[in-house]
Amino acid sequence: MDRRRLLRSSALALAATGLLLSGCTGGGSSSSASATPSKGGSGQGARSAPTAELKPYYTQKPSWRKCGTSGFECATLKAPLDYAKPGGDSVELAVARKKATGPGSRLGSLHVNPGGPGGSAVDFLQSYAGIGYPAPVRARYDMVAMDPRGVARSEPVECLDGKGMDAYTRVDQTPDDQRDEAELLAALKDFAAGCEKKSGTVLPHVSTVNAARDMDVFRAVLGDAKLSYVGASYGTFLGATYAELFPARTGRLVLDGAMDPSLSARQLNRDQTEGFQTAFRAFATDCVKRKDCPLGRTSAEDAGSRLKAFFTRVDGKPVATGQSRELTESLATTGVLAAMYDEAAWPQLRVALTDAMAGRGAGLLTLADAYYERETDGTYSNLMFANAAVNCLDAPPAFPDEREVRAALPDFEEVSPAFGRNFAWAALNCAYWPTPATGTPHRIEAKGAAPILVVGTTRDPATPYKWSRSLASQLSSGRLLTYDGDGHTAYGRGSDCIDTAINTYLIEGTPPQDGKRCR
Repeated sequence: MDRRRLLRSSALALAATGLLLSGCTGGGSSSSASATPSKGGSGQGARSAPTAELKPYYTQKPSWRKCGTSGFECATLKAPLDYAKPGGDSVELAVARKKATGPGSRLGSLHVNPGGPGGSAVDFLQSYAGIGYPAPVRARYDMVAMDPRGVARSEPVECLDGKGMDAYTRVDQTPDDQRDEAELLAALKDFAAGCEKKSGTVLPHVSTVNAARDMDVFRAVLGDAKLSYVGASYGTFLGATYAELFPARTGRLVLDGAMDPSLSARQLNRDQTEGFQTAFRAFATDCVKRKDCPLGRTSAEDAGSRLKAFFTRVDGKPVATGQSRELTESLATTGVLAAMYDEAAWPQLRVALTDAMAGRGAGLLTLADAYYERETDGTYSNLMFANAAVNCLDAPPAFPDEREVRAALPDFEEVSPAFGRNFAWAALNCAYWPTPATGTPHRIEAKGAAPILVVGTTRDPATPYKWSRSLASQLSSGRLLTYDGDGHTAYGRGSDCIDTAINTYLIEGTPPQDGKRCR
């Protein structure tokens, strides 16, 4: 979603996959007639050969070259800039693979996407999936990935330089008066204007539907009759969209940490507010039992009150970090939210909060910088830019103007006293977006698709568990697998029960019983 986003696995022990917060959307896009799903969920062309104009894309031969660490290969594919005009301009898409290692017969290609929108699938493949997925899966599948259009190496959306992003991420996102509010609105408008200035050509064409159609081109180029796929967080919406467009070409799909495509952007943001409050409550319940807890030793409710009071103090007086940048309330909030993605980051958060409350803000700033993918040299990845570009195209804005945000504040604050105002104001970003939304929220049924495994985590902050339940019920062939635990997503996070169920499905094609629960 907008001001928050995906976190990948790192030395900070943050989550391996993630979903950007604020202004998040989950609707399908219909930016071209040929991409619009028909009633009942079957996509146009799902059972037919590509048109004559699309055939050159489906039959292209990539030139693979060695890249990254040993065993990986990279290439570039072409796809139409606009699928409604396939004879027009094209975009270049970065792809990568690592061939099946054996033993056992090859099962085809397994596509992976870590979420976002805006997360680099190629980086995820090379840093984790291609080397860290269970060995039996890597033995039988070529592990493959494509950076979606607008992301990383695939026609990346650009908006602000490093200094501009530093200013943008520190802006007060809980305005207390008209001056604060004016500064926040100006920052949101400047961000959108920068995207239009630097990426105006590609901006109208980075919808999730277009990314799903690109995946179908990649599937054909690899020689696979059907798409097998593991998508996390936003990657679940991308996978579900593919199944809606191409149900007959849908193979073994795992959608881990699911989004609910039927919800409006406003409802998604409110649900996420609740999700992060649930995750914080779990952190606080654990924290107050420990001697080093900086939020007191009484109760989770008291810890939440202390955290809110800390945010209020930082709002009035930012904390020094030993660097040229201070820890503002906005950055402090981001640092805390970042640690909610993975319970393994809770010890680091306790230390960072302890230090920040004593006037040393470097630890929380480090967490926030990792969340925003800020490098030590002051540069940023294009994660935030792509995130806003995709979300603002996929569904109408959560709020059309600041007056509706003000009216919604009590509702958001009731859900989360510590984070509610932040989430509500952050959801305003798409109101100023230069390209109108082409998608609308709707149920995805994907009638005719093979069994689709939807995985939900009960205390997931970024993709609340009820979203997974909802998506599994919408999909005509959906199967729900539940992880009773903390953190964002479930696959590869330590549950043998979850991993065994997913591995069995990917390798043998047998999904677990609908409703299976794991710890």
